[in-house]
Order: sequence, then C-alpha cells, then structure tokens
Amino acid sequence: MKLWVNGGLRDADDARVSVLDHGLTVGDGVFETVKTVHGQPFALTLHLDRLTRSARGLGLAAPDHDEVRRACAAVLDANPVERGRLRITYTGGLSPLGSDRGTAGPTLVVGVGEISRRPDTTAVITVPWTRNERGALTGLKTTSYAENVVALARAAERGASEALFANTVGQLCEGTGSNVFVVIDGELHTPPVSSGCLAGITRALTVEWAGARETELPFDVLERAEEVFLTSSTRDVQAVHGIDGRPLADAPGPVTAKAMRVFEERAAADPDPRLS
Repeated sequence: MKLWVNGGLRDADDARVSVLDHGLTVGDGVFETVKTVHGQPFALTLHLDRLTRSARGLGLAAPDHDEVRRACAAVLDANPVERGRLRITYTGGLSPLGSDRGTAGPTLVVGVGEISRRPDTTAVITVPWTRNERGALTGLKTTSYAENVVALARAAERGASEALFANTVGQLCEGTGSNVFVVIDGELHTPPVSSGCLAGITRALTVEWAGARETELPFDVLERAEEVFLTSSTRDVQAVHGIDGRPLADAPGPVTAKAMRVFEERAAADPDPRLS
C-alpha cells in the first residue's frame, strides 16, 4: 500500500509523521472519508468543501484543493481497488506538547483501503451519551473521534453496526459515523444540522434527491417510526431492521427502498454532484 504524506507517495511501512504532530498529541485535525468505485472518488468536490469548512472551524489554514486532488489521484492510481474508503487527514502539524499550535504548517495524509458493499439492512443501538449541539467542534468533522470509538464498540458487542445519539435536549441527532432518517406517517424526516449532527455529504444529497424534511425530532421517535435508515459515504442509504434488539418489520420499507434506488441511480449518473 502507498500513502500520500506531505507532498509525495510513500510505502506504508515508510510513511511517517512526527510523534509531535498536533493531530496525534491533541486531536487537532480534520478529515474526510470518500467512497471510491473503480478508482473514481464520489462527490469529491463536496467533500473538499466540507474539509475546508472543518479546517477553518479549527483555525487551520484552508487546504489547497488542487494539492489534495493530486494526492487523491496519486493514491488511487497506486492502489487499485474496486470499491474503496479514501481517507483525507489534515492536521495542525508539528507542534509543541500542549494545546498551542506550532508554526511548521499542516500535515496532509491521504490513504485508501478496500471495502465491501454494505448489506441492504443493519441493526443499530441507542446509547445514553449525548452530542453537544453547542460545542466548539459541533458541525466539524474532526479527528477527535474517541467517543465514537466507545459507542461503536458497544454497538459491536450487541450485534449492531451503529450507535445512535440524542443531543443534550433529548432530540434525535446522529450515529457515530452516519446520519439518521425516519419515516413518520409516510413522510421522510431527518434531524437538522442545528441538532448537532454532522452535515453529512450523503445526508445532504439524500435530503435533496429523496425530498426529506429537516425536522427537530424527539429521541423516542425511534420507537414509533415506520422506517429508519442511515446514510454515510460508505453506507450510501442503508435500511435499519432492528433498534436495541427490537425488529422493524419488512426493512427496507417502501420509502427507504425508493431512497436507496434514487440515490444509487443519481450517484451512478454523476460521480461529482453538486447541491442546488
């Protein structure tokens, strides 16, 4: 495997960043996960735009999109995979030990790993921890992912692939690495970004393509929803067939099945879509 590290390709065994990189010592970094199919990234422009928003939210210099595109192309050429997870990581770079950022400039790392197509349905759990809809990092896709690691490990222990969070005021928010949609009285809803959820790329495309409404929803909406599905770059649109061990009948339901079909067709027609 070859990765792009600060200006060039490196073999995985020789790819190095400093142990004093701020992304390692204090989690001072942002990232994007981009789906690739036959070596072509999906929605790369939207992902780079969000990478820039996240970087600016942390006070990092905006990444050079041309450089990141070159890095992505080089990594994909060097690592042919049928279906991949392209990871773009951008950190505060070499810095003193502590929260103060150094002056050496940012670190850019790009790598890709092969993945399988996700199952059409999955099980999820709910967790007692909350997302802070008013935190300094709210809405930013940062490398500070430890609470997601803990929640996802609990989901795996219980035979699920995702864990769902409420926010601090008891509203449905998001998963560890996904957005959530619910069907109530035949209508499709998803929490607004003001709930504290990440403004997912697949989420935004699904809202537009499937006509979902952004709605503040109580966390217990999961107990009465007719259908539930997740969206993310590697899941696309994935139906939920069980929550906390309670089955949801006939998943994927008709609204979810339509959203899955529309997303697949629209994504295949345009690998670098824009939002209207």
